[in-house]
Amino acid sequence: MSSPAWHPESWKAAAEGPLLSYEGIGAGEVAAATARLRALPPLVTSWEVERLRGLLADAQAGRRFLLQGGDCAETLDGCTSGAIASKLKILLQMSLVLVQGLKRPVIRVGRIAGQYAKPRSSPTETRVVDGRSVTLPSYFGELYNGAEFTPEARRLDPGRMIRGHEHAAMTLNFVRALVDGGFADLHHPEYWDLSFLRQAGLAAPLRAEYERITANLGDGLRFMEAFGEATIQELSRVEFYTSHEALNLHYESALARQVPRREGVYGLSAHLLWIGERTRGLRGAHVEFARGLRNPVGVKVGPGADAEEIAAVVRRLDPAAEPGKVLLITRLGAGRAADVLPRLVRTVGPRPVLWVCDPMHGNGMVTAGGVKTRSFDAVRQELAETIEAHAAAGTRLGGVHFELTGEDVTECLGGAAGVTQEQLSTRYASVCDPRLNYQQSLELAFSLAHRLSAR
Repeated sequence: MSSPAWHPESWKAAAEGPLLSYEGIGAGEVAAATARLRALPPLVTSWEVERLRGLLADAQAGRRFLLQGGDCAETLDGCTSGAIASKLKILLQMSLVLVQGLKRPVIRVGRIAGQYAKPRSSPTETRVVDGRSVTLPSYFGELYNGAEFTPEARRLDPGRMIRGHEHAAMTLNFVRALVDGGFADLHHPEYWDLSFLRQAGLAAPLRAEYERITANLGDGLRFMEAFGEATIQELSRVEFYTSHEALNLHYESALARQVPRREGVYGLSAHLLWIGERTRGLRGAHVEFARGLRNPVGVKVGPGADAEEIAAVVRRLDPAAEPGKVLLITRLGAGRAADVLPRLVRTVGPRPVLWVCDPMHGNGMVTAGGVKTRSFDAVRQELAETIEAHAAAGTRLGGVHFELTGEDVTECLGGAAGVTQEQLSTRYASVCDPRLNYQQSLELAFSLAHRLSAR
């Protein structure tokens, strides 16, 4: 497939347009918003992006492991010190559990400071309001419109891109302050909230194994010191990177910049961007935009993906086969990895990609009462099956991608906390998809560390 000259807005001429456009909105509104974005400072730096590419190249070679997680869809109201701190805390704690189990450094990447756009299965939503059926545009995230079911909130508003940038900048500022200040000190796991170990639903052998890992968490710190990663005194100052789905291409292209004394163009809205299952078409606008960036780019891959097309997307995004550029994030669903992964691995071949598992999106379900949820057991099952399928195919799982929160929500079923369908409405806070809560997230990290260390 020929590749015409690329520039940050060449996606506008792609054969397949973006998933969502500002159709019906005045061109002047979009132009004014993007012009303002182009004048604003970037959110991340090119040297941070290059540093992450180097770390991901190490992960492709088996020397590191990627932990990526955060909200399904961030909200502007969720830009609070408590919410940001809780997300950072759970990711730091999960990462140290994985370090102890894998005996290799972990790359920490948050779905944070920009995950304000969310694809939906339908462009419209219908509800009964005051006894009559009302149809409005779906909620596509704070970068596009509001979650309230009113015509005013659901109108696509280009000005929201400016507010999204402002809140992303505030979030990043606080994250950097926490990280630089030694937040969630990694030398004292005994202070962590590990109350899930006392849950009645946790089997005794599993509880004993988790307690053994907890007792040995200090080994992870000593290993990282011996590895040369850092001194123990420095481990409270960790590297943390940001990521989000590159859905709103007006926003992304306005923040794509050329940097003095560096070749290429960087998407400076985040360190890592990904392309969703709905937007990864080979001739699509999102692949066209991402192929010209220096950033690492993830591609979500569902169970119905055509292996040849995925391989072609990889070649288009990374024609020079550069390490650290492409991540393939499989979201297959429990029971499917053994059938789907071997074909994908064979077809992609030896190109340098990082294989990542997203066990969340393939395991969605809706209760009889109409509540969207996920089963913790299905999430854990897909992770286990993916690890085994990679081992059988001669590759390795290089990272995981979770939708999670550091809050005590009740959105996913099961886990040692024993969340039931009746309890889902107790603390269901997500505006889109259900997330693992604090206990479920940490339990999953222990389970993953145990399984990977056993290989």
